[in-house]
Amino acid sequence: MNDSIYKRRSIRKYLDKEVPKELIEQIIDAGRMSPSAKNRQPWRYIVLGGESKSEFLEYMWKGILREENESVLLPNSHNGISDAKNTWNIMLQAPILIVILNTNGKNPFDMVDADGRFVEICDTLSIGASIENMLLKATEIGLGTLWIANTYYAYKELTKYLETTQQLVGAIALGYAAETPPQRPRKKPEDIVEYRL
Repeated sequence: MNDSIYKRRSIRKYLDKEVPKELIEQIIDAGRMSPSAKNRQPWRYIVLGGESKSEFLEYMWKGILREENESVLLPNSHNGISDAKNTWNIMLQAPILIVILNTNGKNPFDMVDADGRFVEICDTLSIGASIENMLLKATEIGLGTLWIANTYYAYKELTKYLETTQQLVGAIALGYAAETPPQRPRKKPEDIVEYRL
């Protein structure tokens, strides 16, 4: 059994240390090897560092502030803005961001029919498997990660910056961990499993 499953942690503090490109390539390769519905492999990864990462975060900050103060697109998610700001600070600290796009996905503000929704669900599951593969590979090779969904607060700003119509799913913060957090509580097997054998 892969120990990385049990060693992986969500890292929110990073060392100011460059991540070699060869290690990033190993992580991306692990992501592309994950299973996908109908073998569509709907993922696209954009690796950001340096000035590109700074520009991405500038657009994300603008989107968070817009959502907080002006044009609210997600009124029922307003109470998560402080968490989004905290996530932004973590992303600022991490030397690398891997942005994940769904190549088949539609803009979440557009309507989709039932068939399109099922395709989107299947592709999102596939992308989740891809992200988990990357997190586990990063753990295996001594890097820390944080799986990020708070990009949705700045969805329009970020897709404009990335010049894409593909669906922005989220991002991964990547770097050398500056903390060793304990495992967070997990539900007991008896609370989550129903056997019908």
